[in-house]
Amino acid sequence: MLEIAEINAFYGQSHVLHNVSLTIGDRERVAVLGRNGAGKSTLLKSIMNGGPRVAGNVLLDGNPLGTTPPSERVRLGLSLVPEDRRIFTHISVAENILLAQRGVGKRAEMPEMEVILNAFPTLRSLTSRRGGQLSGGQQQILAVARAMASRPRMILLDEPTEGLAPVLVESLAREVIAACEHFGIALLLAEQSVWFARKCTSRVLILDSGSLVFSGDWETFDASTKLVERYLTV
Repeated sequence: MLEIAEINAFYGQSHVLHNVSLTIGDRERVAVLGRNGAGKSTLLKSIMNGGPRVAGNVLLDGNPLGTTPPSERVRLGLSLVPEDRRIFTHISVAENILLAQRGVGKRAEMPEMEVILNAFPTLRSLTSRRGGQLSGGQQQILAVARAMASRPRMILLDEPTEGLAPVLVESLAREVIAACEHFGIALLLAEQSVWFARKCTSRVLILDSGSLVFSGDWETFDASTKLVERYLTV
């Protein structure tokens, strides 16, 4: 489905990603782990053409995306939930979701509001509340629900557990897994929480200083006892 071939990413003269290559299959869920500054967010933004200057190829179904703008990548089925959520604080939860659906054009397969609320029950009693009136955890769940409401083929989820209470992290994990399975959506998750990443995905990548240093399933990760100490411990 998605292939990244030898991409390098730059902010000005700063070289952030170094020859990163990976593939993600249809409906596959993959985690990217790494310390702060490892390049996780830059990887997701590079896939969306959402900030850094990128050299190399990002391909969707074998077709290179080249300089395709972020808005068109969304219409092609990629959806990014950034670390700072970017929900609209002055409109309601329901309006946030409907606005996301309108932004990708008319798709017959886009779910009705009731289906979305079934997938994200935390939001059911909050549909008329403004985004700015939500707690941080509720805003994060809204950001994920809004991204999935447009029925993307893949969601790119950036550091969703940052600042959330443990009970909300557990709730978010359940709702992300259930929604991905129900809607048939692939997931690329950038995270620092190994617990959350393990819960939501079947395969894990590790970035260190912008380079891919590990790729494998969780069983292989667990067998490599020095990975956490070498690449993830602060």
